[in-house]
Amino acid sequence: MSQVQQEVETLVAGDVLTWEEFERRWDATPEIKRAELIGGIVYIMSPISLPHCEHELELSAWLGVYAAKTPGCAGGTAGTWRMLGDAPQPDAHLRIIEECGGKSRVVGNYAAGAPELAVEVCHSSAAYDLHQKMELYHRAGVDEYITVLLHEREVRWHRWRQEGYAVVAPDAEGLIRSAIFPGLWLDVPALLAGNMARVLEVLQRGLQAPEHAAFAQTLAQRKAQP
Repeated sequence: MSQVQQEVETLVAGDVLTWEEFERRWDATPEIKRAELIGGIVYIMSPISLPHCEHELELSAWLGVYAAKTPGCAGGTAGTWRMLGDAPQPDAHLRIIEECGGKSRVVGNYAAGAPELAVEVCHSSAAYDLHQKMELYHRAGVDEYITVLLHEREVRWHRWRQEGYAVVAPDAEGLIRSAIFPGLWLDVPALLAGNMARVLEVLQRGLQAPEHAAFAQTLAQRKAQP
């Protein structure tokens, strides 16, 4: 280990840091895989439960299929974002790329700005994902924020409003349709039941809807503009 590396302090939960210092310490401690800076405070995630990682995989698969069928959109999992001086690490995200009019951009190795949609799997409604992190996402302009609450067995789909996020209720079929990504449909009861075949079946219905085709055409036209 070099003298420079020895002088860099490790990340410690609860420390108050700037983005620059957070990045410097994290780069020097690659054994830490999941850490966030929210409101200038370091959060280091505890061991991740099996239900958490299973839901994370399911949601990532759902978003991944949508991104694959919608050129101009990109998704990711557990990526660090440079966001208003903080560094959240959403479990999954979906964004419109900058060339197609999205609000985020790439700075070095990190995404910067805000994704149009962020996803978090939470132990319960008491988690900081529903408090400090949600406040950050709202200030940064994340348009839609999906949280899966393991304890409550509940999905909360938050939609941005000036005064704060509004929770969108499923329709009579149990479906929620994205207002930002046409065709991104979620069967909430199926997700909670672990019925991914049904989740992807409903998504395919959304991808075949006329509004998705129109959205894909709009993205292509934006990308073609000089």
